[in-house]
Amino acid sequence: MNQVVAIGIGGALGSIARFGLSTWVYVLLGRNFPYGTFVVNVLGCLAMGILFVLFTERFADSSVLRAGVLIGVLGGFTTFSSFSIETFNLFEQGEAAKAGLYILGSLVLCVTSTWLGVLIGRLI
Repeated sequence: MNQVVAIGIGGALGSIARFGLSTWVYVLLGRNFPYGTFVVNVLGCLAMGILFVLFTERFADSSVLRAGVLIGVLGGFTTFSSFSIETFNLFEQGEAAKAGLYILGSLVLCVTSTWLGVLIGRLI
C-alpha cells in the first residue's frame, strides 16, 4: 500500500513539473512545434537513466522510494501520451515532415538521453 501512495504523490508532482516546464518551453520557443513535450520527454529519459542506476546499483533499495520516483514522478513527468496525440495532430494537419522529425528526434534523443543518464548514474 505504501508504494501505491508514493506513486500517487509522485505522479502528482511529476505532472505539475511537466506542466510547468512544458509551459515555460512553449513561452520561450512558441507552439509551432511540440517543443514542450519534446524537452520534457528528453529530460525525463535522462533522469530515468540516472535514477534507475542510482536506485538499482548504488543505493540500498527502497522499493517505496524507487516506485514513487521512477513510476510516480517520472511517469507523471514524461508524456508519451501527449507525444502520441501531438504526432497524430501534426499528421492530420498535413505536417508529415514535422511529424516525422518529431518521431525520429524523440526516439533518437530519448533513447540517447536514457543511455547518457545510465552512464552519468554509474559515474556518481
